[in-house]
Amino acid sequence: MITLSELQIKDIIIVEEGRRLGNITDLEIDEERGRITHLVVGNKGKVMGLFGKDEEITIPWDQILTIGTDVILIRKSGNPQLATSHPVE
Repeated sequence: MITLSELQIKDIIIVEEGRRLGNITDLEIDEERGRITHLVVGNKGKVMGLFGKDEEITIPWDQILTIGTDVILIRKSGNPQLATSHPVE
């Protein structure tokens, strides 16, 4: 079994490009099935979560190739979706 905090410290790498996307900030879960549907990756352009746009990339669970000791390898097919979060005022 693996915990969210263990997943959050792993780098997410796109295999075809060798490019680092960032780290997991959250998970999307299908409540009816009790399964993870997407990984949520925070915008790496933000400084300590304070500056810049509040954007996230969601990666479908079926794009994950493997979860290793230090990295999570994903395939590029079906580009990760960019989702903008709007802060509640």
